[in-house]
Amino acid sequence: MRLIFRSYRGGSPAIEDLHRVEAGVKSALMTPRNISLKTIPNSRHVIWLVALTCLPEVILTLIEASPFAGGNLRGTALMLGAFWNGLLNGWEPVYPFQREVMFISYAFLHGGFLHLIGNMIAVLALGGIAVARIGARGFLLLYALSAIGGAAGFALLSNSTAPMVGASGAVFGLIGAWKFWEWQLRQHLGATMRPLWRSLIGLALLNVILWLALSGLLAWEAHLGGFVAGVLFAAIVTPTLRYRI
Repeated sequence: MRLIFRSYRGGSPAIEDLHRVEAGVKSALMTPRNISLKTIPNSRHVIWLVALTCLPEVILTLIEASPFAGGNLRGTALMLGAFWNGLLNGWEPVYPFQREVMFISYAFLHGGFLHLIGNMIAVLALGGIAVARIGARGFLLLYALSAIGGAAGFALLSNSTAPMVGASGAVFGLIGAWKFWEWQLRQHLGATMRPLWRSLIGLALLNVILWLALSGLLAWEAHLGGFVAGVLFAAIVTPTLRYRI
């Protein structure tokens, strides 16, 4: 018994190490990994925004399918509402303040129903999270500023002379704010950041894959600009979990 007792006392550092390892394992197992943010589904402001965004594409599609359709109505819509880099580089606008209007109007035009549906599903999914955190007016402000940020990103990073359309810049702004709030909550709970970083890497890879699949026709510059605008908006307006607007 004495030998066993001495052996036990002599091995106490190892026992303490074992306890520390055990505590570390328990802590890791108890640390939240799947963080879910509060959401308000079917917010009327989100639904109305989605309906308003869908309206131009529905009208254009119905008119194009009509036997009485004449002229290039979609081309006219693009000329008037799409984002044109050329207008920032010496092109003459078609109407007053077109250079300013296009920073928002491009987000209400799309390249077809598939393009539209993909963006609107994302708005419906993420809009409720924004409304729950910053209210309906905050959501609309975030959406608008993200659209502007997307246009600014395209203007700064792209030299394309083709028209740019779609709500993707605004969508990526919602994603940016969502990921900032997730980072905030994980930091507050002491949760691992690995799922957050993996999701961001996956988002970047998705853009690369889509850019390749679409032969370079993906406006990743607008995605990046919108994402940065969303993160900055969330960081300024909700710097801590206690902040709401």
